[in-house]
Amino acid sequence: AERDPRPGVRRSGPWLTGTGVAAATYPVLISPSRATVTAHTDGLYVVRINATDIGTGARTVLAQVAAEALGVGVDSVRTEIGLTGLPKAPLAGGSSGTSSWGWAVHEACRDLTRQLAARPGPLPPGGLTASADTEGTADAESPYARHAFGAHFAEAAVDTDTGEVRVRRLLGVYAAGRILNARTARSQFIGGMVMGLGMALTESGSVDPASGAFIGSDLAGYHVPAHADVPAIEAHWIDEEDPHLNPMGSKGIGEIGIVGTAAAIGNAVHHATGVRFRELPLTPDRVHAARR
Repeated sequence: AERDPRPGVRRSGPWLTGTGVAAATYPVLISPSRATVTAHTDGLYVVRINATDIGTGARTVLAQVAAEALGVGVDSVRTEIGLTGLPKAPLAGGSSGTSSWGWAVHEACRDLTRQLAARPGPLPPGGLTASADTEGTADAESPYARHAFGAHFAEAAVDTDTGEVRVRRLLGVYAAGRILNARTARSQFIGGMVMGLGMALTESGSVDPASGAFIGSDLAGYHVPAHADVPAIEAHWIDEEDPHLNPMGSKGIGEIGIVGTAAAIGNAVHHATGVRFRELPLTPDRVHAARR
């Protein structure tokens, strides 16, 4: 209600305030993967796949995918990941992990379900195992353009004395297919937005012109956002059904939170100051110099 579309007019003491919005899109990336699932005589189902959990909740979500495909509770599923001897799977990157691994897990579990339904007698002592390999299907060309989408909103304040930018609020709203786990999804969206905040305000890499190597090899001199840098952040999504993705109907959510954040903050700074900045990060020296 207080927003004035004119730039550089909302002032409180030395602080100028502005708001910005940006759109985001990120492609749906899927790689072939292999997985096995074993039904044991005690009712436990063990999923094996050489996926990698880097803190994003892969174990949890893959157990959910398996449980749904098997028609059992999550408590009946155990996932084994991250070992060389497990079925081959791609890396965790490109927001492709869950879609790639989950496809193979889903197919293996559906195959096991069919085997169990057709089996008249009890399970053998070692259990019953089914496997899946999605090469040729997960990586097949699609006639559809498959993307996740987002809208990013930011409110930023700029100190006219020092050039400091403080982001006060961030909001992201996403369309990323079926959300498999609301808690881990929200955490990833928010984490991505924090990374976008770092891209906008603090993170910068320098290259040695003689060697071509990056200068600095640790986080002591590379400023990523700390708790004091992170404002109130909200992440929401709309329910989206897309049948042209994978058996789960999911899209990657690891990086869509990053994509539009820096642009939204840059637009908010422009709205606050009237100056259009074309280079990131928006450090105080750059902002102060442009304001003079």
